[in-house]
Amino acid sequence: MLKKNTLILLFLSAIASSFSQNEFSLPSLEKDKIRFDLVGNLIIIPVELNGVELSFVLDSGVSKPILFNLAHVDSLQINKVETILIRGLGGGEPIEAIRSKQNFLRVGDAININQDIYMVFDNSINFTPRLGRPVHGIIGYDLFKNFIVEINYASKYIVLHRPDTYKYKSCKRCETFNLSFYKNKPYVTGEIEVDSTFIPLNLLIDTGSSDALWIFENEDKGLVPTENMYFEDFLGKGLSGNIYGKRSKIEKFKLKSFVLNNVNTAFPDSTSISFARKNIKRSGSVSGEVLKRFNIIVDYKNRKLTLKKNKNFKSAFSYNKSGIIIEQNGVMIVKERKNRSGLGFNDKSDSNIHVETVTHYKLSVKPAYTIVEIREDSPAEKAGLLKGDIIVTINNKETHLLKLQNVIGYFKSKTGKLINLKINRNGEMMLFTFRLEDVFKQKELP
Repeated sequence: MLKKNTLILLFLSAIASSFSQNEFSLPSLEKDKIRFDLVGNLIIIPVELNGVELSFVLDSGVSKPILFNLAHVDSLQINKVETILIRGLGGGEPIEAIRSKQNFLRVGDAININQDIYMVFDNSINFTPRLGRPVHGIIGYDLFKNFIVEINYASKYIVLHRPDTYKYKSCKRCETFNLSFYKNKPYVTGEIEVDSTFIPLNLLIDTGSSDALWIFENEDKGLVPTENMYFEDFLGKGLSGNIYGKRSKIEKFKLKSFVLNNVNTAFPDSTSISFARKNIKRSGSVSGEVLKRFNIIVDYKNRKLTLKKNKNFKSAFSYNKSGIIIEQNGVMIVKERKNRSGLGFNDKSDSNIHVETVTHYKLSVKPAYTIVEIREDSPAEKAGLLKGDIIVTINNKETHLLKLQNVIGYFKSKTGKLINLKINRNGEMMLFTFRLEDVFKQKELP
């Protein structure tokens, strides 16, 4: 018995030693396949933190795991903490976070017993309202650095490969790129067409953004939106606040031989990206709406990125033509109708049977989809919609029966589509109607 216990202790000691440098490992496997959900162009993977099952966004744009949405996490034990300030995109101030050391983190069969975690208690830093499903954090570099990561956007799975056993396959339809790094974040070179000339861009690979392409304005290099072909818009929310800027289109975006046409492109304002511009070589970001068109192999160790077109490659780029930004924000009480059938009898003869239908109603708590931003001079604003309005029905469909992304999909439909909304505004039901508009075509008119 003593000998057996000694062997177990030696085995555990060997495992602990392999994780002492804050690294992930697959102790007995060469690779591990993990299914993910693709929501709003974001990869959501299951993560276990100190024995608690959570959901994280796989975000190549972050250097350390960040945990938020803590109000909905029960029984989570956190080790060895210290308070720090962290900063991200957005025009606000740095936010307070807690750094926790020596945490146990599992992603599939990959484990790390010495993981640093940064916890944010600001309730506004939360993916859940924007995605319509629980998300508790983001993870990037700490996972990518230890594996060759295969991302299959088409079939919605990732594969973590051990670098020492992985062998590249011959692929004539693939393109391979050299990666560069700045503060543990990966960059790749792409090109955009401006006045019939292709301009090279140094782009952050950002799987944690649902947009297609972000470009930092630079008049000297011609990196500005085309005149009369952009509109001011809300671009998203960063760690340091809301991000605003201009939305436009780029006629051609190249990643070596791969060419994408009429690519949705955002030009964030300088205040929102002051932190990101500390990397003076950075030109912008290439994100989920572009990346989902490829199956990808990310190899940090050898500084390589491999892309192969998938079934999404030729999908048209769409954008929100309503001017409405909605979130799953709070709940609403819904009166649901329940019919129950039963047998009845005629008073004159027991042989005369009839069926009675009795209607019952049940009150249920359902998610509320709330308007949180409205673009100036948009169809929604001109129709009279306001921030804080709760969408009860859209085109006669009750929104509590729809997922958030399905509701958003209505606003990305064809130009001219009629949108009918029933709105709850401070307890009063109101009806609004508007048609989706192509902002770019409007601006081309004299």
